Amino acid sequence: MSHAHRGALGPSSAGANRCSPAARRPAPILIGPVLNDAGYITGGGQDTRVIWGCMLDVVNALTAVGSAVALFPVLRRRNESLALGFVTSRLIEAAIIMIGVVSLLAVVTLRQDYAGLGADATTLTTTGTALVDLRNWTFLLGPGLVPAINALLLGTILYRSRLVPRIIPTVGLIGAPLLLGSAIATLFGVFDQVSGPATLLALPIAAWELTLGCWMAFRGFDRTAVSALTDHEPA
Repeated sequence: MSHAHRGALGPSSAGANRCSPAARRPAPILIGPVLNDAGYITGGGQDTRVIWGCMLDVVNALTAVGSAVALFPVLRRRNESLALGFVTSRLIEAAIIMIGVVSLLAVVTLRQDYAGLGADATTLTTTGTALVDLRNWTFLLGPGLVPAINALLLGTILYRSRLVPRIIPTVGLIGAPLLLGSAIATLFGVFDQVSGPATLLALPIAAWELTLGCWMAFRGFDRTAVSALTDHEPA
């Protein structure tokens, strides 16, 4: 199999990774009890449900890194700096997500170890609320902000190289500043992250990620475009 042929087919696994966020939408539902109930840490709790939701977020973090690593060998032939920036951005996103996961697992541990042993309920509730607030900040700065940076970096490479139809990265490049603006507006309290305006502004990025993921899973990179990149690859 030729070098160009391998480049066109290899990233299909990255497409599966990029499509996978749609399968992980249950995560916010599963962790809902700990996010929405201030008395969760002193109550009966639904620990198994929350832990499953956290595990889905771990999958989210791992696939974020995996998709970037899978795409890097081809993307670097067009622009190594942008490709490396994309991998770095994905690593940062995954790290932020993992911080949020650990904060929720800490709430579960505190509930299991101390809630039934006569520990001060006020102290536990305050600690639990702080940990949930930490997770909410990671949700804003991770999945709420970093995808805009991802789209700018990856979208620029794909648009210039024509590895996929240009309409796909165009949607991402349009959606990136909208998502960035939404994150900044949320940061300064203009509207909540889970609200109508935030959802509307996030739609282009959601469309970009879903479309690109499915295209990569079923079609892969354009082989002619990959060959053109290979022709310019240093010996």
